[in-house]
Amino acid sequence: MSDFELHPPEGATHKKKIVGRGQGSGLGGTAGRGNKGQQSRSGGKTYPGFEGGQMPLYRRLAHRGFNNKNFRTEYQIVNLADVETRYAAGETVNADSLAAKGLVRKATEPVKVLGDGELTKALTIAVDKVSAQAKAKIEKAGGKVETP
Repeated sequence: MSDFELHPPEGATHKKKIVGRGQGSGLGGTAGRGNKGQQSRSGGKTYPGFEGGQMPLYRRLAHRGFNNKNFRTEYQIVNLADVETRYAAGETVNADSLAAKGLVRKATEPVKVLGDGELTKALTIAVDKVSAQAKAKIEKAGGKVETP
């Protein structure tokens, strides 16, 4: 078989549909859109949530009340297991050092230390929040917690 004998398989290509060019074309008159009504018109669409003129669900339901999403404080989480592997005894753990060691993304955002893992070194933890379990483990290892 040579290049000039190549052709697509049977039924793979279709003739372009040209509408609205007279009754003889088979797609004249209504141009394949049926008869009358909103869907037959140009630009005849409805908006998302339209329920045929019935009062839409988003207007039937009450949208009132308080949502804390805009006001809540998002803490960056650090576990004691991560602190144990990255810090030497006597070091201070704060937002800047955590960011430098890659444990948190931003030094400017608040940090919370959680008690997952064990701590064997005496460290000074100076972050925004520390869980009760983490505080107990830090003090048991001989370290101290400084929270603002």
